[in-house]
Amino acid sequence: MPIEIVCKIKFAEEDEKQKEKEEGDKESLIEEPARPRSRDLAAFASASTLHGLGHICRSGRLGVRQTLWAFAFLASLAFFLYQAAKSALLYLEHPHVMALDEEAIREMVFPAITICNINRYRHSALTDADIFHLANMTGLPPKDRDGHKATDLLYPDPDMADIVNRTGHQLDDMLKSCNFSGENCSSRDFTVVYTRYGKCYTFNGDRRNPRVTRQGGMGNGLEIMLDIQQEEYLPIWRETNETSFEAGIRVQIHSQDEPPYIHQLGFGVSPGFQTFVSCQEQRLTYLPQPWGNCRASVQGEQMLPGYDTYSIAACRLQCEKEAVVQSCHCRMVHMPGNESICSPNVYIECADHTLDAAVEDSQERCSCPTPCNLTRYGKEISMVRIPNKGSARYLARKYNKNETYIRENFLVLDIFFEALNYEAIEQKKAYDLAGLLGDIGGQMGLFIGASILTILEILDYVYEVIRDRVSRVLRRSKPPLKKPSGSIATLGLEELKDQSPCETLGRHVEGAYNTGILPNHHHRHHYPHQGVFEDFAC
Repeated sequence: MPIEIVCKIKFAEEDEKQKEKEEGDKESLIEEPARPRSRDLAAFASASTLHGLGHICRSGRLGVRQTLWAFAFLASLAFFLYQAAKSALLYLEHPHVMALDEEAIREMVFPAITICNINRYRHSALTDADIFHLANMTGLPPKDRDGHKATDLLYPDPDMADIVNRTGHQLDDMLKSCNFSGENCSSRDFTVVYTRYGKCYTFNGDRRNPRVTRQGGMGNGLEIMLDIQQEEYLPIWRETNETSFEAGIRVQIHSQDEPPYIHQLGFGVSPGFQTFVSCQEQRLTYLPQPWGNCRASVQGEQMLPGYDTYSIAACRLQCEKEAVVQSCHCRMVHMPGNESICSPNVYIECADHTLDAAVEDSQERCSCPTPCNLTRYGKEISMVRIPNKGSARYLARKYNKNETYIRENFLVLDIFFEALNYEAIEQKKAYDLAGLLGDIGGQMGLFIGASILTILEILDYVYEVIRDRVSRVLRRSKPPLKKPSGSIATLGLEELKDQSPCETLGRHVEGAYNTGILPNHHHRHHYPHQGVFEDFAC
């Protein structure tokens, strides 16, 4: 059976304190290199690149000089924060500016030219059935003095597309001469397009193969002579929505990438005048949100059949068509799509009113933002009267008309580029992120003498302080090591075997308990250099 001998040794209080001190010194020597203490604020301020901080944070009492430096530093910091906030607010407003530049090139794409006779229907081309169906639109009485007979009431259902195409002014009859950059052209160089003016014609409308001009000035563009055929204008018996008091043509100069919107964007040309239109191409570039409100074209997007890019005109036509289709369940002739075309009665009763309301409320019902890339043409228009007396007689003989007819019906339209250059108008950011950072950096250096590295210094100091505090909290929260109270030593019997406790203790070298442990615990001995032996028990 094993025997265990327990010896309790109690030293004097001085030995306990001396031992704790030695252990504490040993622990501090071990831990100090691994966990350096953070610098105090005065040491950081003296080494920091932040101006003025070293004069404020000094050891000792706060004096007048330090107070003045503190006020100066705080005032500079306040000015810096004010200017930085002002710069940040300006950046958040996303301001922009317009940059104008003019660039010259060797050749330019000639724009598309759309022309429409202001009169929609030729009077001589209208049949009795057309007049009957269009009575509410044109206000015309029947051609027969007796009116429409009962048998005439069995007219077939009207086809508005056929009526507009058949009764509109034909370009073969109107076009008397055509010349483009010194080369003759004809009606075959025009394509038919339908607008609110009925049947119209577009020159150079092919976006895949547009015509180009290599010289500016008069005579280097499109020059056409037209007969507006006033004798074919509808007589006015009563006013309707289709009634027109003007005589002449409407013209729109536009890009091949957008459809004509001639009833709002066109200009008028009067008979009896030669009208000169000097153009200058303008290429506009706008910014998207948040600096602007433009709309970028999406790849593969098709607002209208045949037009692959977004434009305001295409958007408005599409919006107007949707409004008419929703209200009237049909579309008008000039509107693109595959829906059925409205009859003349639906034109009067529904379509015209819906279209007028859609145009008036276009800002609310139809949002068509400006495209981010836009081409438009500035115009300068001038005119002279034609024909003079000599040319009137010549033209009368040439076209088998009288001189009065020539003066009242003939006009000449000359459209050309002013020069082979274009204006590039670009919307640019007035204040971007680089400008914001530059302003804040300059103000930071001016008022407090700081930089990005100074901010890193402050963050590094804050990190050291937090690390030091956390390490202290963790050391305090660790459970203390369990030390035996009263210095209890346990010895096994195997360790003592043939030796007595006193003999074993007596063999220790000096300074290792041999003078502090005695065989008889009933006597008390004092050793000045080893402490006081108080108690021994086995």
